[in-house]
Amino acid sequence: QVQLVESGGGLVQAGGSLRLSCAASGRSISTYNIDWFRQAPGKEREFVAAITSNGGITSYADSVKGRFTISRDNAKNTVYLQMNSLQAEDTGVYSCAARFSTTYAYWGHGTQVTVSS
Repeated sequence: QVQLVESGGGLVQAGGSLRLSCAASGRSISTYNIDWFRQAPGKEREFVAAITSNGGITSYADSVKGRFTISRDNAKNTVYLQMNSLQAEDTGVYSCAARFSTTYAYWGHGTQVTVSS
């Protein structure tokens, strides 16, 4: 069993930066692809970014491309989401999920990001 715990969220002014962490415990996540999602109040959850198990391939939603960077450190069993040039539209609860192929095996509970304009 894997537990995913997100951290690093908070309140930041527009234009600012945050780095989110998705720390895994219980077993290694080195064989899993990891995705970040976010959900704003009253909206559906949306995909933000993804990284393959070895970190070789990353992908991003168009809305965050060029501003967010996903990375991972398998030795630390942790995945990161560096968020720069934050905008009010980036506000939401950010969650990470461990995926094997197209199946999501584990989800974290999320961390709140609030961007004030």
